[in-house]
Amino acid sequence: MQPERADLCFPHLLNSSCRKPQPPQTSAVLFYILLSVISLLTTALNLLVIISISYFRQLHTPTNFLLLSLAVSDFVVGLVMIPVEILLLETCWILGDLMCALYFMLPIMTICASVGNMVLISVDRYLAICDPLHYPTRVTQKAVTMCVLMCWICSVSYSIFLLFDNLMQPGRYNSCYGECVVSIDGAVDLVAFIIPITVIIVLYMRVFVVAVSQARAMRSHIASVSLKYSTTVKVKKSEIKAARTLGVVIVVFLMCYSPYYCITLTGHNILIGMLTEVSMIFLMYFNSCLNPVIYALFFPWFRKTIRLIITFQILQLDSRDADIL
Repeated sequence: MQPERADLCFPHLLNSSCRKPQPPQTSAVLFYILLSVISLLTTALNLLVIISISYFRQLHTPTNFLLLSLAVSDFVVGLVMIPVEILLLETCWILGDLMCALYFMLPIMTICASVGNMVLISVDRYLAICDPLHYPTRVTQKAVTMCVLMCWICSVSYSIFLLFDNLMQPGRYNSCYGECVVSIDGAVDLVAFIIPITVIIVLYMRVFVVAVSQARAMRSHIASVSLKYSTTVKVKKSEIKAARTLGVVIVVFLMCYSPYYCITLTGHNILIGMLTEVSMIFLMYFNSCLNPVIYALFFPWFRKTIRLIITFQILQLDSRDADIL
């Protein structure tokens, strides 16, 4: 009888306690090491993005503020959510049912904020490419700050709405003590994902069509442009390049997030904390590691700021005004 008690999360609750997870096999240990590396990279790379955009004045643009908001959500994923998800797979939950429900507000809130930031990035690129004359007056730092703030407020409100039953009756979906499982309405969550994703796809299809036509127009007139027109061409090229890079970010985002929401097409609720959900959620978390890698590959300013940060040149006087672009 004693060995059986030792295998329980709460030995004094013999008939209602969960069993402790079994020690991981060699393959599982390698998987956890990989996740730990991903967590470390996600945290470090997104911290570099946050420092870069926050510190260097040349990067204080509306578009970069949207990237900053996205980097903050990705940073939370790497610093908190991936490590806790690993612990949930291999340890008993000892913080109580209410803390379990409150904890799962964090990934829902962060995922919603990421989706919202992607929508804002799509709107930003749509206005920059399709309505460039009014872009500087419509898309200001103040307007973007307000949009980002509303995005996070809506994300918090939505996470509370989605977990309302779990917050009112904590632990109602647990099968035993020591388990941390909550349930969400898959249909509601799917609709809340489809609407913004549809907006993103429609806007970027329009951006793609306009960008292609502008690129062709610039190539046909490049040989006979004046200095003033040449400057305009450079600006348009810069905007189109940014749209292309952010388009890659959005495509990778869709590839990482879509599998999770495709599960809900079956019409069943998702039990957060179960194996299927965990595998899909880690794919979504991996997207947070890929975003700064894409920036490093396509944005020269990010490579420059990384070099200035890791060599501690940002500690020099007037380094905030360094020529980054």
